[in-house]
Amino acid sequence: MAKPKDNPNYKVIADNRRARFDYAIEDDLEAGIVLQGSEVKSLRENSANITECYAAVEDGELWLVNSYIAPYNRAMFPHEERRRRKLLVSRKELSRLWNETQRKGMTIVPLVLYFNDKGMVKMKLGIAKGKKTHDKRESEAKRDWGRQKQRLLKNAG
Repeated sequence: MAKPKDNPNYKVIADNRRARFDYAIEDDLEAGIVLQGSEVKSLRENSANITECYAAVEDGELWLVNSYIAPYNRAMFPHEERRRRKLLVSRKELSRLWNETQRKGMTIVPLVLYFNDKGMVKMKLGIAKGKKTHDKRESEAKRDWGRQKQRLLKNAG
């Protein structure tokens, strides 16, 4: 994934910040997404939500379930807001994802929905394991300590 400074076309549409809190992300990959015309227009206006959605391997295909793309009001043929959308990955990646979810009990979590440098809509998926409550508390304590350390360094300098 290219940095925004390098490419003028790169633009983040939706970010799932909650995923890093709820899951321990072990690996990530980039996937294409099959969209209708009105969905792309709506995404150009920055109206999407991926916090409650997840990806699942079903019948040899990867699907994005429960993602929200707001309706585009000037569309001649409007789209369904929470429809299942097909994600595009290679066969090798698909078999790896199936193996991780079915055998190892991992979850496929959407992390970022963005326009890449060519203007195509892409999704960054994370292969994750759910965190327990004590893991969440530990990561929150680490984050708080990092903030406190930065404040101390700022005040001392």
